[in-house]
Amino acid sequence: MFSTEDAAFLASIGCSTQELFDFVDDFLVYGEPDIESVLAIQTIRRDFFLNQLQGKASSQVASMDSLPPKTASVEGFPWLPRAIAKARLKLRGEMPPDLMYGCGGDRAFFSKVKMPLPRFLEVVRDAGDNNRIIIDAIKASAEKR
Repeated sequence: MFSTEDAAFLASIGCSTQELFDFVDDFLVYGEPDIESVLAIQTIRRDFFLNQLQGKASSQVASMDSLPPKTASVEGFPWLPRAIAKARLKLRGEMPPDLMYGCGGDRAFFSKVKMPLPRFLEVVRDAGDNNRIIIDAIKASAEKR
C-alpha cells in the first residue's frame, strides 16, 4: 500500500505505515477519526519524536498483555487506565501493531468525557508520568456541558 519512499517519510516523522492504515481504514468503515484529528495526532507524535526522542525510534514494542484491561477503571472512569497507557505508547512509538490510538473504544470513551483524541494526547504529553494531572483533566472535561 505504501511505497518504500512513503514508508521512509512516515518513519522520519515517527509514524508507522500500520498507524496510518488503521486511521484510514477506520475512517472508511466508521467515518472517524476525521482527517483533522489524524493530522493533529500525528503532529503531536512527530513533535514528540523529533524533540523529545531526538528523532530516534524506540527499539521497544509493548505487548498487548502489558496494557491495562479494557475494564480497568480509575476514579469512576472505565477505560482511562488503558487510554493513558496507549497515549504514552503512541508518543514513544511503542504501540503493538494490533493496537491503535484512537480505536473505536478510545473514540467512545473520549466522546463520553468530551475530550478530543488530540487534546488527550497533549494532556498526556504535558503530564509526563503524573497521572493526577491526566485524571483531573478528564474530570474537568467530562463536567463540561
